Amino acid sequence: MDTSESYNELASHYHLIFENWEASIDRQAAVLSSILKRECSLDGTARILDCACGIGTQSLGLARMGFRVSGCDISSKSIERARLEAKKRNLNIQFSVVNLLNLDHFGESSFDAVICMDNALPHLQSAEELLQAATQIRARLRPGGCFMASIRDYDQLLKERPVVQRPSFYSDEGRRRIVFQVWDWLDDRRYAFHLYITRETADTWKTVHASAVYRGVLRNEVAAALSHAGFTNVRWMFPSNSGFYQPIVIAEAV
Repeated sequence: MDTSESYNELASHYHLIFENWEASIDRQAAVLSSILKRECSLDGTARILDCACGIGTQSLGLARMGFRVSGCDISSKSIERARLEAKKRNLNIQFSVVNLLNLDHFGESSFDAVICMDNALPHLQSAEELLQAATQIRARLRPGGCFMASIRDYDQLLKERPVVQRPSFYSDEGRRRIVFQVWDWLDDRRYAFHLYITRETADTWKTVHASAVYRGVLRNEVAAALSHAGFTNVRWMFPSNSGFYQPIVIAEAV
């Protein structure tokens, strides 16, 4: 399935992958804002582009903390949902349907930081696309601006090639909700992930399914693409010292 179509189908259900989406919004914002201030020397009013914003998990929290946020995503339904969520919270965030492979919509050299969280970069299906995205992101940053992204630990996962992600069990007012993934490996790099959200209702169970393809990318490959695109001081932070649930790469625009 096309990535945009997959996330269009998932948009109205995406919050259900979290035990408590509202709490996750606040928790992630606290972690990411701390990193942006400490590692990128940004203040709390910096201008940020969230270039794979989905339904707004990071954008909403950072905007609520005072950052000036713009967001984009390839999924039109996700952007529709993000706009609705921002309006509900009285947040002024400009959301656009834009592919991170072409960010010309945003002009050049105007953002203090660009973020790309939640394993979005591995949706890119080749080294060439990764470099194209890195080049597009670099062009959106002012000199000295900062890029931050998170991906799964593919240095380990490509060795293990897991076929299932351990299910999470939640409770919605006494009714059970189960979230899990099945991974079908297509070759030595690419896998189709199948996300299942199963919810208990009054008299039965209902399941939402979404699927898309990831291409596992090693940390040194990400670093090489960023360096080639005009970034410097590329470094990695891991959950044990960042507080975020995935490895994070940080790089500075030359």
